[in-house]
Amino acid sequence: MRRATSGLDLRLALPAAAGWVAAIVVVGAPGAAGLVAAAAIVLGALAIAVTVIRVRRRASECASWAVRVLEASILPLVAIGVIALAIALHEPVRHPPALVDALDSGAPIEVVVALDETVSGRGPAASAPGSPSTGATDATIVAISPRGTVPTGDAASTALEARVPVVLLGFEPGERAPLGSRWHGLVRLVPLEPGDDRVALARPLGPLEAAGLPPPLIAGADALRERFLGVASGFPGAGAALLPGLAIGDTSAVDAELDAAMKRSSLSHLTAVSGANCAIVVGLVLGLGSLLRWPRAARIGAALAALGGFVVLVTPQASVVRASVMAAVVLLALASGRAGRGLPVLGAAVLGILVLDPWTARDYGFALSVLATGALLVLSGPIAVRLATVMPRAIALWIAVPLAAQLACQPVLVLLAPELPLVGVVANILAAPAAPVATIVGMAACLAAPVLPWLATALAAIAWVPASWIAGIAQVTSGLPSATAPWPEGAIGALLLAGLTAGALGAAGIPTPWGNQRARARAGLATAAALLAIVGATAGADAIGRLGMPGDWVIAQCDVGQGDAVLVRSAGRVALTDTGADPDALAACLDDLGVARVDLLVLTHFDTDHVGGVEAVVGRVGEVLVGPTDGARDEAVLESLAAGGATIARITAGDAGRHGDYGWRALWPPDHRGVSLGNDASLVLEWRGAAACACPSMLALGDLGRGAQESLRGSVRLAPVDVVKVSHHGSNDQDPEVYADARATLGLIGVGADNTYGHPTAEALAMLADAGGAALRSDRHGLVLVAPAEGGGGWRVWTQRGSVGPSGEGGAPEEVGAPD
Repeated sequence: MRRATSGLDLRLALPAAAGWVAAIVVVGAPGAAGLVAAAAIVLGALAIAVTVIRVRRRASECASWAVRVLEASILPLVAIGVIALAIALHEPVRHPPALVDALDSGAPIEVVVALDETVSGRGPAASAPGSPSTGATDATIVAISPRGTVPTGDAASTALEARVPVVLLGFEPGERAPLGSRWHGLVRLVPLEPGDDRVALARPLGPLEAAGLPPPLIAGADALRERFLGVASGFPGAGAALLPGLAIGDTSAVDAELDAAMKRSSLSHLTAVSGANCAIVVGLVLGLGSLLRWPRAARIGAALAALGGFVVLVTPQASVVRASVMAAVVLLALASGRAGRGLPVLGAAVLGILVLDPWTARDYGFALSVLATGALLVLSGPIAVRLATVMPRAIALWIAVPLAAQLACQPVLVLLAPELPLVGVVANILAAPAAPVATIVGMAACLAAPVLPWLATALAAIAWVPASWIAGIAQVTSGLPSATAPWPEGAIGALLLAGLTAGALGAAGIPTPWGNQRARARAGLATAAALLAIVGATAGADAIGRLGMPGDWVIAQCDVGQGDAVLVRSAGRVALTDTGADPDALAACLDDLGVARVDLLVLTHFDTDHVGGVEAVVGRVGEVLVGPTDGARDEAVLESLAAGGATIARITAGDAGRHGDYGWRALWPPDHRGVSLGNDASLVLEWRGAAACACPSMLALGDLGRGAQESLRGSVRLAPVDVVKVSHHGSNDQDPEVYADARATLGLIGVGADNTYGHPTAEALAMLADAGGAALRSDRHGLVLVAPAEGGGGWRVWTQRGSVGPSGEGGAPEEVGAPD
């Protein structure tokens, strides 16, 4: 592709895009990677041959369009072939022969895992109410025992080396476990979808034991971060929680409420390491070098070295490495003297990252990094020029940078949340002056903490001020009425917004003016009209849909993201099973349903996705039912509820009680030792109504894994029910016989949109359908209500969006019958 007349060098744009699309498709079917690579190589060779023949024959400029297409396809085909070949080479590493049996059969296997992120321990500092561990940690299996021996110490020589990325479940060490530390033990693997960046979920079958420390450089950086966290914790308010995230990307102190506020105000990119943080570091070094009159090469070298040190300091996780690569792209573009020349470097960086890790192609963080970097290179300059016609140039540039990033990233963001942040750009503009100060001064405090504690405290006090300012902006703007506008969900919504964004930029003559002023004005009016029409239609459809909400609902599933929150209402009393992770999401759901008080709160277990939202109901709960607890962190959650006036009842299998016209009975866990705490100790309740009550029966399975489900089935006779709360958000760690015995007509699945666990899995959905149940998924259906059918004889299902079908993808009627 020739260089465009606008000055933008687009020659690597098409190959990068082709390679990216190929990676997205082929990682979902890695077995076809070799075939795709071979096909791309053959087609590429054909295109090269045709081009060579044309050159030898000195074909004229009027050559056929087919030859021109072949010429233009050479680099994209090469990119596709290289990406497919990379996937084919990665696949044996991700699925080594030693793991095949464990992945297929679920047989236990001894492994050593290296943590890919730092995990807070269960000490007092980590036991704040409402902030228990999620129990899900990114890790990599680095050694496998071939004979069931522990692959460490003297047995290490018999262990097989591996490099298998997994999600480690239920890992809560007694002390802080830094990135890079190694742990060994017996695990059971649950395979994830082929396109997932992680191969499997790894569930420990006992405590994991420490097997190795991180590399010295990583360990030293972790010690620096830990000291800085201690310094920052000495300051009050949300600013203290936000400061480590702004300075070094550590968000462990950010609670769910502040995190939700940052997301709603489009400031969440500041709470973790992003390209902006890297750009601040690079800009500081470049500015210092300029003041000292260093030559350009020296400035660039120093900036790259500082960027490498920053990556080590904030932990070299995949997202951090991506952000640093994108910052290096901008740096090289600036060094060239023309931002447009950064596009080939960006294209090369995209291809390089995909070759090293093709599964990154499906990562939203990767897409946002690429789009934000491209917007900075292509859009920020022209936007600043247009704005400079009506305001000072410095202010225009200040507004242009966040505006360009927001415009480029928003079509992807609507895939995660179908809404438009009306205050996002304003919030970013207000936060822009404070973020660099908090980052630079905070990093200085971090570096000073081990050698000059008094200086570190003084610097942290300075950095706390802008951090508090940013936290205040997030809290205020996220709470404004109409802070967001509804938007169509899914791929259609993303494409509509991308088209309107392109139309708006074109109407403004960005990046290059086209046509005459009248034509651009008409395009702008058409774009604005279409935007208003789509927002109005979406809001209207939502309002009309809510008019049909059944007022006589009995069971409700709230959309709280990746988590559970299920209500049972009877005779004026409300019971809530679990709270999800986000208190704001739960509070919004309870408000929509008109629930002011929760008479009975059931906490199945204490993972964040089940109790993280408890703050939303503290002070308005009558009684709490819980199973076994595991230490101070779990007890702190109960203490916060008791302080709000709730009574706590600890129950086990066999206990029973009443709730309005319902009777509940605890089926699990048994009142004896031998059940591992965590998911497999989930409190399982069976709900059944009185004979004259129009009450759908329900079996709520918590997060029981397959082994615990088999034990449950062996300890109690499971009778058919109308509704089953599917275990563990639809993972494939299930016992099909439990669902076959339950014969539920409806299956509730609390799951977050585009979650990283692959939930719900195709196997779980098929298992539910085989048992005769329709899947009701919070990611696709939003709020779900179950009410008695008009005339009796079944149940009426209302969903906030979508229709109800066996797989949750539509097709079933709204009224469903009760089981025989």
